[in-house]
Amino acid sequence: MSQIAASSPPAHTKPQEAPKAGGLLLTIILVGQFLAVLNVNIVNVATPTIESDLHSSGAGLQMIIAGYTIVYAVLLITGARVGDLFGYRRAFLGGLALFTLTTLAAGLAPSTAWLVGSRLLQGAGAAMMVPQVLTLLQRNYHGAARGRAMGLWSLMISGGIVAGQAAGGILLGVGLGWRLVFLVLVPVSALLLVAGFRMLPADTGGARSGLDPWGLVTLSAAVLLFVVPLVLGRDLGWPVWGWISMALSVAAFYAFVRVERWVTASGRRPLVDARVLRAPGMRPGLAVLLFGPATWGAFLFTSALHLQGDLHMTPLASGMMLVPCALAFGLVGLAWPRLPQRLQRSLVPVGYLVAAPAYLGLGLAAGGGVAYAVMSALIGAGLGVQIAVTTMVTERVDRAYAADASGALLTVMQLGQVIGVSTVGTLFITLESASVAASLPTAVAMAALAALAGLCAIFLVRRRTPALA
Repeated sequence: MSQIAASSPPAHTKPQEAPKAGGLLLTIILVGQFLAVLNVNIVNVATPTIESDLHSSGAGLQMIIAGYTIVYAVLLITGARVGDLFGYRRAFLGGLALFTLTTLAAGLAPSTAWLVGSRLLQGAGAAMMVPQVLTLLQRNYHGAARGRAMGLWSLMISGGIVAGQAAGGILLGVGLGWRLVFLVLVPVSALLLVAGFRMLPADTGGARSGLDPWGLVTLSAAVLLFVVPLVLGRDLGWPVWGWISMALSVAAFYAFVRVERWVTASGRRPLVDARVLRAPGMRPGLAVLLFGPATWGAFLFTSALHLQGDLHMTPLASGMMLVPCALAFGLVGLAWPRLPQRLQRSLVPVGYLVAAPAYLGLGLAAGGGVAYAVMSALIGAGLGVQIAVTTMVTERVDRAYAADASGALLTVMQLGQVIGVSTVGTLFITLESASVAASLPTAVAMAALAALAGLCAIFLVRRRTPALA
């Protein structure tokens, strides 16, 4: 099998030595990652007050929450290529600037339509900014330093999830209103933007080969046709158009593959280079990063419904119940690079095999309390190996193709979360509406997803790819 690590960069790409990366670069890009994750979860708890204040319809509320996710998922690969084309610093700061301005616009929104439009543009800003984080980690950190950086990346993701839910609960709990849920992010984003302009090193990107418009159109259509019915279908009762849309997405993905082959054959740079997908471990790694985030997204969604709906907790209290899970997730990501090299790869499937029975235990401990917190921590610890998977998948990708790998990995992870929320979330809501105890059946579904991720991880670690130096 041809290996991208051994292939030569394309003719238009001039190989460059990785610049020396320090803590300042890492801090700036990881805070940007944190803000993007925080923005999803801090808004979720504010929907009741937004509905009463702006007199939003059900469809309007769905788009306030889902619009960000839809645009973000559709534009991730495009955002990665923009960084490759114009420079990762420019793309990161451009995305952050758009994110900051649209967050301010959302906080000042006079109507539902204004707020929906702001959220759509927020998603575009995040999709421009976030791929640069993973690309810059790949291009600037190597060996053990990359492992540590990826561990901090995982901590920002898990921390953003819990901080978003807790911060939203605090702001609403003390009567500060839904607008501050957005406005509190503006000064932080603005300060980060100033720091980024002053401190981020200049770069020229990795390629100057164009944006591949045909690939962009077909992939965007495919992801849009797939994501929109999954995000909106549950609340709309799974209408017929949603099933037709998902069927059409299969045809659109096939069209994208054909277009990319044509672009490659014509000697131009495709949106996603096929050589990235042939890199050692990439395909089983993508499978792991589909099922792992699917079970993670399903867990976060159904836990919020269960804790706030069934156990009548406040958003702040339910957020605090997830702290053990988030801490364990982040700590495993930080600790993994410090393990002996012979253990690093072999423990990846074990993580998912720990998470699977922990989900079952969570279903049996649905009443909350210490048992629920312990099971939650075990789930977080098990799923913390996802960062190891990301590191293993990207370590054999040539720096010239870092943006291609970032876009592909992040898109698959986002699609996995959407699939988990829509399928397991629908199961939970359906059982709840039928007055059937939903915790155990959904726990079984999440355990099955974790087991599938573990099975794919076995194929990943069997690859003879060298461990981190």
